Amino acid sequence: MAHHKSAKKRIVQTEKKRLHNRYYAVSARNAIKQLRNTEEKEEALKLYPKVSSMLDKLAKKNIIHNSKAANLKSKLRKRISKLEK
Repeated sequence: MAHHKSAKKRIVQTEKKRLHNRYYAVSARNAIKQLRNTEEKEEALKLYPKVSSMLDKLAKKNIIHNSKAANLKSKLRKRISKLEK
């Protein structure tokens, strides 16, 4: 257990940030699942910009790696292009 006041404060801050980051990561994951489960191309094309933006924001805040965001966006884009109207 921490003995210094600054160490105790750091523990509190870290936990708060962890929960904050987790919320946004889970929200993005759910949006990705929703997009993957979409069977209509029109609906998928509407969802894609929102999901893409979420991934970019997560990468910008270092919640996920830049390459992971790019890979996910690429895979989603391929999936959308394979859907039929």
